[in-house]
Amino acid sequence: MTVILTFIQRAIIQGIPILFGASGEILTEKSGNLNLGIPGIMYMGGISGLIAAFLYEKRAGESASGFTGLLLSLFFALLVSMLGGLLYSFLTVTLRANQNVVGLALTTFGTGFGNFFGGSLSQMAGGVGQISTKVTAAAYRKTIPGLSEIPVLGKIFFSYGLLTYLSLIIALALTYFLLRTRRGLNLRAVGEDPATADAAGIDVSLYKYTATIVGAGIAGLGGLYFVMEYLGGTWGNNSFGDRGWLAVALVILSIWNANNAIWGSILFGGLYIMYLYIPNLSRAAQEIFKMMPYVVTILVLIFTSRKNRPEDQPPASLGLSYFREER
Repeated sequence: MTVILTFIQRAIIQGIPILFGASGEILTEKSGNLNLGIPGIMYMGGISGLIAAFLYEKRAGESASGFTGLLLSLFFALLVSMLGGLLYSFLTVTLRANQNVVGLALTTFGTGFGNFFGGSLSQMAGGVGQISTKVTAAAYRKTIPGLSEIPVLGKIFFSYGLLTYLSLIIALALTYFLLRTRRGLNLRAVGEDPATADAAGIDVSLYKYTATIVGAGIAGLGGLYFVMEYLGGTWGNNSFGDRGWLAVALVILSIWNANNAIWGSILFGGLYIMYLYIPNLSRAAQEIFKMMPYVVTILVLIFTSRKNRPEDQPPASLGLSYFREER
């Protein structure tokens, strides 16, 4: 029983950065923009928040406040991530560059950005593994008082930090926004047929910019979560692994619905660590188990394509630049 509870808890912990990335990408793709730069943006968000917390704690010393460190790291993680989204939007919406190329370039840039500044921060801290923002990380990891002590249920539902619950709130709010509000309807219209939306008086460029920038900010919080709650306020180059790409895959698994992304992220998190709970696995078998999230995504893609229901399909203009002159 203890092993099962631990596995469920670890699956949730592994799934949260994926959920952040997927929620941000769902919002972006609903506008018709295919941002394959999500993995890089997660690196940018994570290292920016960590740098802000590290410099604050180093300056404040023993008087450092976890709440202040939390606010600073959250602000700078959002700021830098959204700047990444702004750069992507400028290149693809204004300059009409190829979205796939720009996204992949942003991933390469973001990963290098994170590793470069992470290595520089390590040098400032005195060497690899010496970065410590334990005061800020403790604020992020603080659980719900009382509820986390409840046997069984407390460990599964209430033993997580701020960003875990924020990821759930964002996913639920995003679904409500897209399905129940006029602006959400306008955004979906832009993603389906920007020419028709433009003719109806909807500012296509504004919606694409806004969705992509906000989506990048949400994805950047996945990097911040990984650094603060998962790693405990430290940094390791290339430590994010393929979680950014899993977030992009989760968008397909969830059929562009953030509510589905919640359970999908837990599934991905469980599949990602399942090999650790199966004894006597060879190294080759471990790598096969790590492929399972992608295999599941491919199966879902085949299944939804065969059913061909409109609500299960990506936005019609996804990945295509909009030329108003061709309307």
